[in-house]
Amino acid sequence: MEQQAKIIPISVRAGALRNDAAYRRHEAAFWDNIENDDTAGWLHPVKSMLRKIRVYVLRYSRRVFLLLACISVITACKKEDDLNNIDEIPGLGGDTWVKGPIDYWIYDNLTKPYNIAVKYKWDQFELELNKTLVPPKEEKIIPVMEAVKKVWIDNYVAEAGELFIKKYCPKFFVLAGSASYNTDGTITLGTAEGGRKVVLYVLNDFRTKAMPSYQPADSANIKMMFHTIEHEFGHILHQNIMYTQDFKRITTGLYTANWTNMSDAAARRDGFVTNYAMSAPDEDFVEMIAMMLVEGKAGFDRIVNSIPAGTSINGTTQADAKSRLRQKEAIAVTYFKDVWGIDFYSLQTRTRASVESLIR
Repeated sequence: MEQQAKIIPISVRAGALRNDAAYRRHEAAFWDNIENDDTAGWLHPVKSMLRKIRVYVLRYSRRVFLLLACISVITACKKEDDLNNIDEIPGLGGDTWVKGPIDYWIYDNLTKPYNIAVKYKWDQFELELNKTLVPPKEEKIIPVMEAVKKVWIDNYVAEAGELFIKKYCPKFFVLAGSASYNTDGTITLGTAEGGRKVVLYVLNDFRTKAMPSYQPADSANIKMMFHTIEHEFGHILHQNIMYTQDFKRITTGLYTANWTNMSDAAARRDGFVTNYAMSAPDEDFVEMIAMMLVEGKAGFDRIVNSIPAGTSINGTTQADAKSRLRQKEAIAVTYFKDVWGIDFYSLQTRTRASVESLIR
């Protein structure tokens, strides 16, 4: 039964106890009778002590009663706030449910072999508290994570081995159904925190060719998801071992916080693979990795060759723009080979084939 706070009103007239004349006369007579009555002689030794106690009680009665009242109220409130079943509060260790096919699939394919946990049950505290988001649909969880394993994990394992992916892959995936919209008009499709946690958004729009109601336009969502994963994993790699500083000098002076005002096409005219690549050198580096892997070699070549003749608003010629992208490509390929022992072009071929198996 739930305990309710109970406050008992207490009324104390300590002044009346000390000042009431009739009371005082009655009290004095009581003590005189004890003094003169031989039958009460057994009380004489303790008379002095009793008088001291009486004086103390009368003098401090108001404080004592107020203190007791406060203790009573505090105790009552403490009982009311006592969370006897703290494990039942969502997010504090009590999130239990009967395991089903989703949980067993995650354990068998991600947790057991790679120590990767996936949180698909809704927990706002794992996400941005200032954003309006929706939970992922449960029927999307296995298809999404199966695709993540196929396109990302399996291909890195094939090229770099299981120990590489076990050591460097993030161990905790959090899934959200919708995109995270930002105040500057952009959307966040994924984030990585300290190489440990990855948040994936827009799961509810994920559809492959094997899923009902798939349309060719859905391929854009699939490519965006894997672009995000490859982008974030690229950050994990360079945060462990940095790429050469020569990369930052290729388009020096052109990085800008106003990249949102540029289109991808305009960014490419200055030698950036996407507009977001213009935001900072680190973002430029991982955008190169992501675009080359997801689009494949043929797709990346098409991007480079799509740069039109003429000059950009920053005075970059077509030849310079193409040259800059090729220089960045070469540095990324060398980085993977020299630092991680990975044949980037082989990884690129595998990754693109995996993406195409989902969309074509």
